[in-house]
Amino acid sequence: MGSSPLARFAPLLFVLLWSTGFIGAKFGLPHAEPLSFLLVRYLFVISLMTLLALAMRAPWPRDARQWLHIGISGLLVHAIYLGGVFMSISKGLPAGVASLVVGIQPLLTAVGAGWLLNETVLKRQWFGLLLGFVGVALVVSGKIGSGFGLDALWPALAALAGITAGTLYQKRFCPSFDWRTGAIAQFLPTAIATGIVVVLSGDYRVDWVPDFIFALGWLVLVLSLGAVSLLNMLIRRGTAVNLASLFYLVPPSTALIAWLLFDERLAGMALVGMALAVWGVYLARK
Repeated sequence: MGSSPLARFAPLLFVLLWSTGFIGAKFGLPHAEPLSFLLVRYLFVISLMTLLALAMRAPWPRDARQWLHIGISGLLVHAIYLGGVFMSISKGLPAGVASLVVGIQPLLTAVGAGWLLNETVLKRQWFGLLLGFVGVALVVSGKIGSGFGLDALWPALAALAGITAGTLYQKRFCPSFDWRTGAIAQFLPTAIATGIVVVLSGDYRVDWVPDFIFALGWLVLVLSLGAVSLLNMLIRRGTAVNLASLFYLVPPSTALIAWLLFDERLAGMALVGMALAVWGVYLARK
């Protein structure tokens, strides 16, 4: 399994799929309130994964303890991380600032990996992580604007805490589970928590126009089924630092996709940043 083509190319495939998340946001957010959008997405994922798990007779979590651990990891990685990012952007936080805030995650993960998981983080890896963050800063520097307040920043900080804690928690308490039934166990509490917030806020809004339907399909099939399944596999197979470092490649990859598909400008500093981010990830991965 370790030498299979999927195992070899899974990290790059994960980065590519995860980077396309902005496509769903670009087409869908103008037609839906952010948390309403996420709630509908979660419900579709749960429905599809349940049908798939039953049809393939996938093994379910063995006891209540495993359900609990997988559910907590889902709340952290999906509900808090995705909810925080979507809310920040909807409140006016520039995409570049959101990318920088979440970009601190590999450094925080490295600290937590040594403290909670007893992983050894080499000096070369620390240098690679710092270099990768500088690269991300250069890539998104052209998208960093002003005019946002703390109400837009705090959800991004919550997202940073969620993805960091979720990666460490899953690696320690539930690194191995079936990707089909595990997704159900992760997205069920995520949908419940998101639904409660939507009901309490009274701000449900979804316009079922073609652009939104396309965005929803993309996020459900490509992100929630494809990228998240790869994420769970990478958490199971590698170290926390190795996985976290891959997130440095997401902004450069996103910038390239935006340039190819939407003709978004790619500045010279962004190209330098891409090179630094790739070099940093190379140094950070054992």
